[in-house]
Amino acid sequence: MKGHNVRREVALAYGKAITSAKNANTCGCGASSGCCSGSSSPGQLASIAGYGPERELYKDAASTSFGCGAPLAFAGVQPGQTVLDLGSGAGFDLLIASDIVGPSGLVIGVDMTDEMLATASANVKNSGKANIDLRRGIIEELPVADSSVDWVISNCVINLSPDKPAVFREIFRVLKPGGRFSISDIVAQNIPDDVRESAQAYAACVAGALSETQYLDGLKEAGFIQTDVVERLIYTAEQMRAMLGGILPETAPAGVGRDVLDELAGNVWSAKFTGTKPE
Repeated sequence: MKGHNVRREVALAYGKAITSAKNANTCGCGASSGCCSGSSSPGQLASIAGYGPERELYKDAASTSFGCGAPLAFAGVQPGQTVLDLGSGAGFDLLIASDIVGPSGLVIGVDMTDEMLATASANVKNSGKANIDLRRGIIEELPVADSSVDWVISNCVINLSPDKPAVFREIFRVLKPGGRFSISDIVAQNIPDDVRESAQAYAACVAGALSETQYLDGLKEAGFIQTDVVERLIYTAEQMRAMLGGILPETAPAGVGRDVLDELAGNVWSAKFTGTKPE
């Protein structure tokens, strides 16, 4: 798929996903259960993403989260700093970051999906936060000034980009010298060709995922130092089923769905990447 086609498919998938998740909440079931929409939402792994009390504090935003990790956990963000969230979605991580940086700090959220921005705007308004700035844009061309942010965070988004080197360069550009990033994302290895070629699997954060080595190499090529993987969550076949939703049904012919899930298990995981822009 070409870049603009990838973005269109991803925007459509997540526009539908956020609508389904909100409908699920309205009818009294969790977003991850899919009991209203009839199928799981792409990338819906918030229940195993590593959050604590924040899920109850901001439960509306948490219930529409499509993250795969908790990039702010132990990140070292300080009061008064500026945090940029790439692919900020419904705003769950924005709200958490807002509490950390306090009224003297700023949190910027960038997303390309209108439905996500509208949901995030409502969640921010309901929270009463005044230090969150939502911006429409793509993560390969961030609407953010050079050397203007202290931290870049992202939660299960960069794997969806059709041009990941451009994203890494943009992170480097917008960070202040000495600025840091904390990124939770999906990485994958040994993925079958038919899964790699699936638009649905791309939107579900699998088909477009780099390997962990490729990810680290891309960050280093962009100029970052002290790059590391500080956390991993390797997915089981059942967690892969929740992730891929109805793409590989239980009753696939000749057990193909189960075979593919077993093949994917252990080859797809969530990793938390950290690194620093040199002074």
